[in-house]
Amino acid sequence: MNAGGKGANQAVAAARLGGLVTFIGKIGNDIFGKQAVKHLKDEGINVDYVFVDTENPSGVAMITVDHKGENSIVVAPGSNGTLSPADFDKGLTELNESEYILMQLETPIPTVEYIAAKAYQKQKKVVLNPAPAAKLSIELLQNLYLITPNETEAELLTGVKVTDESSALKAATVLHIKGVEIVIITMGSAGAFLLENGTSEIIKAPKVDAVDTTAAGDTFNGALVVALSEGKSIRESIVFANKAASISVTRIGAQSSVPYRKEIIT
Repeated sequence: MNAGGKGANQAVAAARLGGLVTFIGKIGNDIFGKQAVKHLKDEGINVDYVFVDTENPSGVAMITVDHKGENSIVVAPGSNGTLSPADFDKGLTELNESEYILMQLETPIPTVEYIAAKAYQKQKKVVLNPAPAAKLSIELLQNLYLITPNETEAELLTGVKVTDESSALKAATVLHIKGVEIVIITMGSAGAFLLENGTSEIIKAPKVDAVDTTAAGDTFNGALVVALSEGKSIRESIVFANKAASISVTRIGAQSSVPYRKEIIT
């Protein structure tokens, strides 16, 4: 497993039961887009529905990292900002054959809402990484199977400042009441808080010395859906995702920091 990460392009990933992944998104007709597609192909990801925007450049991000490994990111969305419902409809065959749909918010929210509604109608499991942080409609939340905000994103979505397990439960409960079946709040080095079926717990992450937290959330989400698509329980999937994210923060870079499966399960 080595896909995802901040950088040129992020869009929609559709995972079939068993792990085959299709990436749906938009790139510009430039070197950044071509490199992104080549990288995805090299990793065995289906890019049949990565479309070329001839009027806008590929999305790019400027990332700075401080001495504690914390990052600050400025994004120029470019072609990411033009992914439309009509683009997604070209890949409906993949939606029909997929079990999980993973999205984030670097594509237009109306498109995210459209995809979530389509997937929900077809009884697919929609996983949303609500980053970058934004307020979301009740309609979108009701179409989600699982949401994975960090503490900042959870506060924006619920009004509850997340600082510990008790406040995480309050925030997660708000999201559950709004319609999300499963809530996972990622809490950095503390691990991930899970609320499912009325029970909750913090699943701790391995202790590591972080040098760059860029793409930790993306790595967590990608690994989480990989594990779920292979039939692991939600708790087992979080353990797997925590391990992947913990490895990623010990490395410099975004996509280059994402570990392969053999590194996670050893």
